[in-house]
Amino acid sequence: MEESMEEEEGGSYEAMMDDQNHNNWEAAVDGFRQPLPPPPPPSSIPASAREPPGGQLLAVPAVSVDRKGPKEGLPMGPPPPPEANGVIMMLKSCDAAAAVAKAAPAPTASSTININTSTSKFLMNVITIEDYKSTYWPKLDGAIDQLLTQSPGDYIPISYEQIYSCVYKCVCQQHSEQMYSDLIKKITNHLERVSKELQASPPDLYIERFNIALGQYMGALQSIVPLFIYMNKFYIETKLNRDLKDDLIKLFTEHVAEKHIYSLMPLLLEAQSTPFQVTPSTMANIVKGLYTLRPEWVQMAPTLFSKFIPNILPPAVESELSEYAAQDQKFQRELIQNGFTRGDQSRKRAGDELAYNSSSACASSRGYR
Repeated sequence: MEESMEEEEGGSYEAMMDDQNHNNWEAAVDGFRQPLPPPPPPSSIPASAREPPGGQLLAVPAVSVDRKGPKEGLPMGPPPPPEANGVIMMLKSCDAAAAVAKAAPAPTASSTININTSTSKFLMNVITIEDYKSTYWPKLDGAIDQLLTQSPGDYIPISYEQIYSCVYKCVCQQHSEQMYSDLIKKITNHLERVSKELQASPPDLYIERFNIALGQYMGALQSIVPLFIYMNKFYIETKLNRDLKDDLIKLFTEHVAEKHIYSLMPLLLEAQSTPFQVTPSTMANIVKGLYTLRPEWVQMAPTLFSKFIPNILPPAVESELSEYAAQDQKFQRELIQNGFTRGDQSRKRAGDELAYNSSSACASSRGYR
């Protein structure tokens, strides 16, 4: 009887303690769910009481609990708050996120490079070598073709501003070397075609066609060199220590003039001996052009060059005046032999005046009035 009463008292006491512990735990959970008050400013917290970041998250306040059995005493403080359980849940969630991250495929280096390349291209407007070959050089190629084949005075329907902009962008994107190489190759191919056409020309048209080719090319340089002035300044002059105009003139010298000088010079000398066989303007253009291409060619025909370029021959001296007079007389005889007599009106008037003046002088000397 007593034992059963003791068991009933013990059972009811344990049930009462369980209910009290459960109510205390729920009250602690409700307190945990409520928003925490804002932390005090750092200046009001003593330095000794400050903790490193994250320390409060893992810290669990100590609780004074009497370790005596439930029958002998009650807990001296509230039960441990559920911060530890919250930390455990957070750690579990972190572990789960890490597992998901491990399961997901890691980004490859190629995808990262492609993203960076596309982003930089979008931001900096990068011109790749493929862009240069497919977009920019074709525009320059077409403009150079038109400039090289135009006749003097022709209108070329190209945008000089657009061409200059293409050159500027290619130089800024480090394509100067490729652009210079393409330009030299383009003009070289053109000059080789010109040289073949001259070789097929008959002798009576050879001088005139050479004059056309020379004038057309020199006229084209007056437009091509300014269009590529940015490349000339920041690549050719800086890295190659040369000038674009000099390089292009050298191309005509090597691929056209040098191949035809020994065929051209005899024809020029022959034309010189026959007045007006070649127009003076054509003769002057060719002689001046050859002197521009290579001044040492003067030695092949110094007399011919001296007629169109000053200071070619040495200065005249008094002892050679008779020789100069003899050369002039010979030239006059050649003109008369070729049908150029002094019978024109201007020379006739000059002769009549000379005869009248001579007769007047003789009459006055003899005393006639």
